[in-house]
Amino acid sequence: MNQTKLNKYSRSVSIIGVGCTPFMYTVDNPETNGLTEGELFGYAALKAMEDAGITPKDVDYYFHGEASPLNSSNYITPNIQVANWFGMKGKGSIHHSEACCTGYLALEQAVNAVASGKYNCVLSGCVEFGDSVAVPTHPYNREKMPMEKFLETTAWIYDRAYTRSLIAGPALIFDDAAEYYKRTNNLTDAQMDDILNHMAINNRRNAAKNPLAIMRKEYAEIAKEAGFDDVMAFMKSPYNPKMGDYLRVSGMELKCDGAAAVIVCATDMVSQFTKNKPIEVIGIGSSALEASTPHLEIKATKEAVRQVYELTGVKPEELDLFFANDFIITSHLISAEIAGYLPKGEGWKYVSDGRTAYDGDKPINTNGGRTSFGHAHSASGLADLYEAVMQMRGLCGERQVKKLPKTTMLRGYGGSQNVTATIIRTLD
Repeated sequence: MNQTKLNKYSRSVSIIGVGCTPFMYTVDNPETNGLTEGELFGYAALKAMEDAGITPKDVDYYFHGEASPLNSSNYITPNIQVANWFGMKGKGSIHHSEACCTGYLALEQAVNAVASGKYNCVLSGCVEFGDSVAVPTHPYNREKMPMEKFLETTAWIYDRAYTRSLIAGPALIFDDAAEYYKRTNNLTDAQMDDILNHMAINNRRNAAKNPLAIMRKEYAEIAKEAGFDDVMAFMKSPYNPKMGDYLRVSGMELKCDGAAAVIVCATDMVSQFTKNKPIEVIGIGSSALEASTPHLEIKATKEAVRQVYELTGVKPEELDLFFANDFIITSHLISAEIAGYLPKGEGWKYVSDGRTAYDGDKPINTNGGRTSFGHAHSASGLADLYEAVMQMRGLCGERQVKKLPKTTMLRGYGGSQNVTATIIRTLD
């Protein structure tokens, strides 16, 4: 596999503002059911500008990310249809789509634009209607996305000539990482089942204290309501059926609607824009492998992590907080081990002991991850970034981690293709 050597940024770039909508089922939310794609994107963009203490005139350029615009806008240039909703009329912009990794690469594009020196202050946002579609006769109203439509959407991810015909994408996504982890660490099927269930329980504990999360009830409470005294018995019951050899329903993404945004600027200009303590983006590694590559997530994560450590000189032991796009829940275990945030072959013990929950010593996905916070495909990466910034500022209330994080890694993954590894750090 080819390796890439990264160069240092031409100038330092810092995050000065973040914004995020609730991740929700729009059709069940009277406050958002009438929102268009542009209005939802604008919601997050305005929140990010408010957080940064800037106005639209301070922004030089913006990026618009959306994994599947045909599910909502049904046009090929969504970026130019939304500008009026957040004061960007006439500003330059670009639309991009990298499936579920869109939000992570949204940050990279913004950082690169400022690091180059061309722009001083850039907005990058993502929006997704992952659970609803516009009513054809009344596009301001939305209806639940039927499964046929969702499956049609996922088919767009894969190459028609090779990947899709071999069913490579779905086969690699569902059970590959769990099977690989079980086999390489000499675990039993029962142990692997326990590990996956513990990850789901930890994610839900985190989400239960997050006002933006789509799921706010812990599994222990749900189990009691279903007549189970033991939460693990509930997790192994028909209430939480297996979808394959290992993965259960609790380990799958909760597709939903949402948007998130970030404002970045040149670090030496931070005082001109905001009074917030800046958080520097010190490096981003990136790798992409086609869906027919065996163990692609593992291989691409290793390369992205290698790049960012080599670029920044950061050591795994310096990481205080870790995020991973875990629309298949095994992702946050394998990627945390690859990054060295959890010890290789031992991470499952941390998970099983609850040490990766928000109140543990190795917190992961403190917002609840894709299985409990929700997965608004393109927007999820920036939602993770929003949570990371809030944690690093010490503003997460009940779910605030024990040690105020200084250095955080976010591992992005999407569409059986793109993987990123981003390191951000609070400036002294």
